[in-house]
Amino acid sequence: MICGFDYGTSNCAIGIEEDGKVRLVPLEGTNTFLPSTLYALDRDLISESVARNLTDPQARALFVEQRRLILSRAQRVRREEDIASDEQTLFFGRAAFSEYYQWPEDGYFVKSPKSFLGGSGLREQHIHFFEDVVTAMMQNIKQQAEKNLGQEITHTVIGRPVNFQGIDSEASNRQALDILTTAGKRAGFKEIEFLYEPIAAGLDFEAKMTQNQTVLVVDIGGGTTDCAMVKMGPDFASKEDRSADFLGHTGERIGGNDLDIRVAGKHLMPLFGMDSNLKTGLPMPTQLYWNAVTTNDVTALATFNSLETKLQIEQLRLDASEPKLLERFLHLREEKHNYHLVRNAEEAKIALSDQQEHKALLDYIEKGLNCSISRDQFSHSIQPPLEKMLTLMSEAIKQAGVQPDVIYMTGGSAKSPVIREAIQHRIGDVPVLDGDHFGSVAAGLTVWAKRIFR
Repeated sequence: MICGFDYGTSNCAIGIEEDGKVRLVPLEGTNTFLPSTLYALDRDLISESVARNLTDPQARALFVEQRRLILSRAQRVRREEDIASDEQTLFFGRAAFSEYYQWPEDGYFVKSPKSFLGGSGLREQHIHFFEDVVTAMMQNIKQQAEKNLGQEITHTVIGRPVNFQGIDSEASNRQALDILTTAGKRAGFKEIEFLYEPIAAGLDFEAKMTQNQTVLVVDIGGGTTDCAMVKMGPDFASKEDRSADFLGHTGERIGGNDLDIRVAGKHLMPLFGMDSNLKTGLPMPTQLYWNAVTTNDVTALATFNSLETKLQIEQLRLDASEPKLLERFLHLREEKHNYHLVRNAEEAKIALSDQQEHKALLDYIEKGLNCSISRDQFSHSIQPPLEKMLTLMSEAIKQAGVQPDVIYMTGGSAKSPVIREAIQHRIGDVPVLDGDHFGSVAAGLTVWAKRIFR
C-alpha cells in the first residue's frame, strides 16, 4: 500500500487515496494528527523499543550489534526499576504529553525531534540517538495506520522542508534526510521518496483549482517556514515534470516553535525573574531564561540542564531583589517544567487566533499563578521571527520575477490573524486563501505518492 507521510515538527499525519480521494488515517483514537512527541520511562528504552519492533531479522541483528552498550543499559534499567518485559515504556502524541505532565522529572521527554535533525556539530552518538527517536515514532505511526487500514504500507513519500537549518544548508539537509531515510527503512517502509513540503501543500490546492494562476505557497510549520512560487492550475496538474513550473522557493528554520519561544520568553518568563533587577540595581541576566524555553536547540537545553546553570540560578537568588521569583525558576528547572511552559505559550498562540486575550494557567508551578496575554502583546513579541518569515516570502517572489496571483497559506501558525495581516501589509493587495492548515501537506504527499509509485 502507498501513503503520504507528513512527519511534521508539531504533528504527524498519514494520507492514503481511496476511490480517487485522499483521506487521513486515524493514528490516535479518532485523531488523524498525532503530536510529534515521545515520552520514555528511560532514554535507553527508546533504542530497546526500536530493536524489539524491527521485523527484518538481518536488520535487527545489525542494529543490536550497533547498540550493544545502550541495550545492555536498558536491561539494567529494567532490573533496577522493576519494569516488566511487557510493560509499556514508550508513549507517543497526547499520551506522551500526559505522562510528561504527570512525571516530568522521572522520564525522558522529546518534543519536535525534527527540529534537531539538521543540527550542525552533531556527533555520531547524537545522530544515532535521533535515528532511534525518529524510528520509534515512525514505527508507532506505521503500526497504528496499518492496524486501522488492515493492510501493510510499503511505499511512502515523506515531506521535507526546503532547508532543515540555515547554517551550511547542504550538509544539514543531507544529514537530516539520511536520518529520516534510516528511520523510515527501520520502521518498515520498503520505498521512500521525499518532496518539498510547500510543493506538497500546493499540489493539494491545485487539485481544486479551476483556472491557471501563479501561486505563492506559504507553509508555516512548527520548525520551518517554506515558500514556493508555482505555476498551477488545470493545464499544469497532469504534467509529469513540474520543474519548469516552480519559479522560486525559499525556506529557513524559523516556524511556529519560534513564535512559542518568543511568547514564553517575553510573557511567561518574567514570572520567574526575567526582567527583574538584582539588589545592585543591575538587570537580571536573561540568557539562562532563553536557554530554558529554546526547546528546539540542543545546545541551549544542555546548557540549561547543566550544573553550572543550577549554581548560577542559586547565586542569582541570593543577589536578586525579588528572590521568590528565582525560587520559582529553580523549581521549574528541577522539575523539568520548561517544556510545559512552552506548551502554555503554544496554547496562547492558538487561542489568540480567535480571541483578543488569553490567560495562561501555571498551577503546576504554583497554585493561582497565571499570566494574561493580549493579541496586541502577542503581535509585538513575535516581531523578530515574523520578520524573517516575511523576508522568505519576499525573496521567493523576487526569485520568480513576478507577483503572485494568490497566496495559499498552510501550517498551524498560518491561522493567526496577526501573521495574515503582516503578510498582506508586506506583499500587497493579493488574495490570501486558506488550505487545511494541518492536512494540506499530508494530502499533497499522498497525491504525489500515487503519481510516482503507480
